Amino acid sequence: MERKHLEYFLAIASHGSFTSAASSLRIAQPSLSYAINVLEREVGSPLFRRVGRGAVLTPLGEALLAPARQVIDDFALVRSAARQVTGLVSGRIDIVAATTLAVDPLASFVGAFRRRHPGVRFNIVDAESAAAVVDVVRRGQCEVGLTEHGTPAAGMHLLDLPEQDVLAVLPPTADTPEDPLRPEELADLDFVTTPSGSTTRSALDNALSLAGASPRIAVETTHRAAIVSLVLGGAGAALLPRRLAWEAGRLGAVVVALSPPLTRRGVLVWPPDVLSPAAQAFIDLVRAWPRDGGDPDPDSGSDPDPDLDPDHDPARDPDPAPDPGPDGGAG
Repeated sequence: MERKHLEYFLAIASHGSFTSAASSLRIAQPSLSYAINVLEREVGSPLFRRVGRGAVLTPLGEALLAPARQVIDDFALVRSAARQVTGLVSGRIDIVAATTLAVDPLASFVGAFRRRHPGVRFNIVDAESAAAVVDVVRRGQCEVGLTEHGTPAAGMHLLDLPEQDVLAVLPPTADTPEDPLRPEELADLDFVTTPSGSTTRSALDNALSLAGASPRIAVETTHRAAIVSLVLGGAGAALLPRRLAWEAGRLGAVVVALSPPLTRRGVLVWPPDVLSPAAQAFIDLVRAWPRDGGDPDPDSGSDPDPDLDPDHDPARDPDPAPDPGPDGGAG
């Protein structure tokens, strides 16, 4: 039984004749009669009684009327849902990301995508390690992943993400150090970090390797979200990507650059299989993203508020114009 058989059946029932139904469907009457014969063979009994030039439903035809309409309505819903997804009116993207990459740059990617396609939902999950991100994508649990550059990902598609500066974040009570901090100065600090093999710990180990030192670990935690709170509480310092460091600085932490600069780069990873339209559009957005990390979305808003821009240097602001006073003069 095909959908068109039910459509033909409903057309005859509506018009009351094969001739009128064939005309409305724009098919030859013999083709219509053949399709109805096929349908009647499948259901095991005639659906119409021919009365003169008209057609009247049999009891079985009457019984089939409501179910046939429901099937056609359901097909219409399926087509509508498909059009919405392919047109990005709706849909869902499942993404797995290393925690720090979920903060930056994933948060910016998702914000820009949602401004363009507000009907698409995101499901973002955490991963225990950089390698776990690839494994989740390879098993098909998520369509897209964000992991560390250099993570083994044989057979997968990879796209480099914008580089991120890594900054030192010290407790609010710390003496303000020289900016930038050199590796040998980092070696004198107590650190809050994640276990060996994690992305945050690797950044710390790489920075101190320049001084031939190992980090002094004050707190080791698997709870990455607790690192900033531990630093703010005075437990120790941390090395964090710029966006996380900025947020800690707004809460009172001391944020200092490193010399030489330390950067990290993530990669977008996805399987060689055909992706959903929403996931493909997300990858296209990331591919077009400026390498300096700026937002390419023309609807993303006006210039940033200087008070919220961590690169803003108040000392470089032009002197404000003098208040003209109530009389409009110089005062």
